Parts: sequence; C-alpha cells; structure tokens
Amino acid sequence: MQLRYSFRVYPTTGQRATLARTFGCARVVYNDALRAREDARAAGLPSPRAGELSKALITGAKRTPERVWLGEVSAVVLQQSLRDLDTAYRNFFDGLKGKRPRTGAPRFKSRKDTRQAVRFTANAKWKITPGGKLRLPKIGDLAVKWSRTLPSTPSTVTLVKDSAGRYFASFVIETDSAADLARMPDTDTAVGIDLGLAHFAVLSDGTKIDSPRFLRRAEKKLKKVQRALSRKERGSRNRDKARRKVARAYARVADARREFHHQLSTRLIRENQAVAVETLAVKALARTRMAKSVYDAGWSAFVAVLEYKAARYGREFVRIGRFEPTSQVCSHCGVKDGPKPLHVRAWTCGGCGTVLDRDVNAAVNVAKAAGLAVTACGARVRRASVPAPRSEAGTHPKRPTPPVWEQAGIPGPQAGEDVNGSPGATPGSTSSTTT
Repeated sequence: MQLRYSFRVYPTTGQRATLARTFGCARVVYNDALRAREDARAAGLPSPRAGELSKALITGAKRTPERVWLGEVSAVVLQQSLRDLDTAYRNFFDGLKGKRPRTGAPRFKSRKDTRQAVRFTANAKWKITPGGKLRLPKIGDLAVKWSRTLPSTPSTVTLVKDSAGRYFASFVIETDSAADLARMPDTDTAVGIDLGLAHFAVLSDGTKIDSPRFLRRAEKKLKKVQRALSRKERGSRNRDKARRKVARAYARVADARREFHHQLSTRLIRENQAVAVETLAVKALARTRMAKSVYDAGWSAFVAVLEYKAARYGREFVRIGRFEPTSQVCSHCGVKDGPKPLHVRAWTCGGCGTVLDRDVNAAVNVAKAAGLAVTACGARVRRASVPAPRSEAGTHPKRPTPPVWEQAGIPGPQAGEDVNGSPGATPGSTSSTTT
C-alpha cells in the first residue's frame, strides 16, 4: 500500500523566491500544453502526444527568448506538470465513461491560485541530507520539521504551498504489509458506529464520543478576521495579508479536525477486528439548516480515514446502505417500530417493552446489518432480513423475529444470564472521549 507522509518545510527568503519561480514555470508549461490540446481539438486534429509536447514546450521553448527562463528550474518539475495534465484528462474521460466519479474538464491555472505544488521524482536526484534537510535541485537544502521517521525510501516528493502560505513536503511511501499487521494487537471484537451531530459517534458498546465542533468554537475568531478582510481595498497588500490571516484561521480548524479523526480512527482500529458504519447522504444533509454542523463534523473524511486504516492493518471494514432502518428496528427483539422524529432520543419497543437509546440502538443495528454482531456467547451471526412492521389493530399479528442466537443456531442463554449485551461490547468498556 502506498501512503503519503507530509512534513512542514521552512524555506529561507531566497528559497521562497526560487520556489515561486518553480511554481510559475510548472504552471506555464501546464497551460501551454492545455492550450495545445484544446487547439488541436478545435481544429479536429488528434491530440498531441506527451513526447511531442515535451519537445515543443520544454526543450524547444528553452531556446526561445520568451521562454528562456524555463531553464532556471529543474526539468523534472516541468515533465511532471505535463504528466499532471495527462492525468487530469484521463480522469475526465473516465468520469464520462462511468469508471470513476465525474470531474470537470482540465482548466487553465492562474498565478493567483492560493495553492501551488510541484513534484520531484527520483530522476531529479533529490535526497535527504545527513543533517535532516531536504536537498532539491536548483532550490537548495530546505529545513524540514520531521514529526516521525520515514518507514522506507520515498519514491517521490511534492512541494506544496497552501492558501495560508505554509510549505509542506509530501513523500510517497510504499509500506510493508507484514510490519503494519504486526503493529496492531490481536482482538476478536466488532463494533458498529452511528455518526451524528449531538454526538460525533456512538458505538455499539454504548460509548458516546462528543462532537468537538471545531468550526463552531472558532466562529468568533473567524468573524473577526473576515470582517477585517472585507474592509481592505481590493488589490492592496493589506488585503493579501488579511486573506492569509483568514486562511490560517481556517487551516487551524481543519488541522484540529483532521487530528481528531486520526486519533479516533486509530483507537477504533486498534480495539476492534471489524468495524461497520452506515453510508450517509452528506450532500442531501448539506442542503438543510444543519449544513454547517454537517460540514463541521467531517463524516466523509473520518470514514475515509477509517477505511484506509482498516485495509492497512488487516481489519474488516463494512459499509451498510443508508436505507437500512437502523433507527426503527429494536436491537433486542427485532421488531420494526416505525420512523421517529429526530427529537425523540429514547423510545420504548412495542414488541418487548425495552427502553432503547436511539443512537446506541442504531449503532447495534449497524453492526447486525453488516453481519458483525456478537452474541452473548461471543459467536458471530450472519446478516438477517429486516422484520416486517408490526400489524395494525384488527389484523393477524406477526410473529416477532427470533433472537439472534436462534437465527445462528446457538443455544439460548440460561436463567440469570444477561441477554441485553451490546454486539461487540467488551468487559470494562468506558465512555471516554478521544480528543
């Protein structure tokens, strides 16, 4: 599996100017190649090949007075810019064919874009010096803040400047599968996760993890810097400084949210062999009055992190459809009790009389629907069909769905045993929150 490790870079004043020149040259080559391909398409001609573009827009252009400054940067960066354009076109056409989610057609890059990036491959002869600095051709030795040791030799490094004016070095690493599997302890527990807004996540063992609300907590600061930005004259240096302040404020919120996602996902992967989550209609929720809270939670980013960590460490990850009635079915007896308004956080099952917490019940049903439930005997059960709704008065009553141990062919609990254990629950579980 390939992973990307990012580290903060602190270039000097001269290196910042060199990086700005490198970003500009890569952008010019990208735009020239895009214009050549668009002109060929408009004329009804076949698209020029990458070799032809490289010869005309890099090798040949360096000999002209208009593009002689392309020789001041590494040629590898310019070649990678052409490859980036090829990737953009490939993704665009694959989206039209249904092979991947649709993306827009490649667009011209602007020097005013707040994010800039260039990539160096092994051909560029870059290296990490014994003193811990990153040596790049025609740029020099960059000071890097190493937060961890790279597990193997990187294949490429990408220099990124974000909207807040920060610089990062992003390394692509090929990880060792055997070493990754050995890092996680053996466990046989499974957990279902119900994501929400009142609590960020509720686990099937009853643990409730509070929502950090990073954006809500930073709103006062964000309003202040945004108000200062709105009062600056357009095109002035003061406005550019104010824009960077706004970008830095939002970057702090995004960094805190990302750190929370990584800590929580690592904890869940370490403690459970199997993890199940429900597919959420984030786009639909983003059109409601809860849009800001939905974006603040970052459910999609958290699930993506959880999924790749499960694949990396040999855990089982299951998504269930969002149309599964996890909030309507009693996790104790299996009777479907119908939909309930969002303000109803606890309800009593009409089939067995059990008082159920809405979120915990949904998390238990997520685990069951994914086939990850654990009975009181500790055995796995396979997914069961959703029971029919309770019959109305005057009709023949339906027989409730049998307990999970009967579905799995396991002897039922004896007298005095607790049959209300949550799937995936472990003795001594607590409701501590990872922040």
